[in-house]
Amino acid sequence: MEPNSIKPDKTLDCKGMSCPMPLLKTKKAIDAINSGEILEILGTDPGSKNDLPGWCKRAGHEFLGEVEDAGFIRFYIKKG
Repeated sequence: MEPNSIKPDKTLDCKGMSCPMPLLKTKKAIDAINSGEILEILGTDPGSKNDLPGWCKRAGHEFLGEVEDAGFIRFYIKKG
């Protein structure tokens, strides 16, 4: 799946937050959506590039990719 073509079911804005807040907020947001739905996370913390894919693997979710935007990164996770 091409990250630019993903239509998220929910968007979480974590811009300006540093580790571990983006991951903690992502965990809470993923609990609030249904299995198979897609969560988009907007972030500025470079550590999220490692944290989110690793957490998805451990938690049973699918990391769909990331897209560099103007001053922030869009991450996409499909709930397992």
